[in-house]
This record gives sequence, structure tokens and C-alpha cells, in this order.
Amino acid sequence: MPGKGHSPEQVLNKLRQVEVAVAGGKSVGRAVREIGVTDHTYYRWRREYGGLNLDQARRLKKLEQENARLKRTIADLALDKQILKEAA
Repeated sequence: MPGKGHSPEQVLNKLRQVEVAVAGGKSVGRAVREIGVTDHTYYRWRREYGGLNLDQARRLKKLEQENARLKRTIADLALDKQILKEAA
């Protein structure tokens, strides 16, 4: 999943930039520094988005957001249930 402020398009673009730089003879570490992210971020992005095309990356991002929203809803409902149970 992209981090703060990085859209799926930006992540895929940065991953491609690193691939091109490495193919041109640069080390992965140097190429990653040139795109302005940490090694950890690059490898996380590569693991999460490396095999995806743009549409798949967008869909993944939307599904992750929906999943987070649903988890918050479940937590709220569980809390409401607990409050009603204690009040009864």
C-alpha cells in the first residue's frame, strides 16, 4: 500500500524508475535514494505493488481503504453492543 501522499500511479512510476536505473548499471540502493524513498519503503512497495498493473494497484488501494472502514464500523458496533449489554 502506498504511504503518505503516494498514489498507486506514483508508486508504480517510482518502481519503474528503479528498475530502469538498475538495468542501467546502478545499484538498487543508489537508485532508491535517487527516487527519494528509503530502502525499506522501496522493498515494501515492490512486495505490495511489484507485480501489479495500474488498474490492479488502484483496486487494491480501494479495497484496503474499504477494509479499514469496515473494521472501524465493526469496532463501533461491538462497542455499542457492549454498552447496551451493560445497560440491560
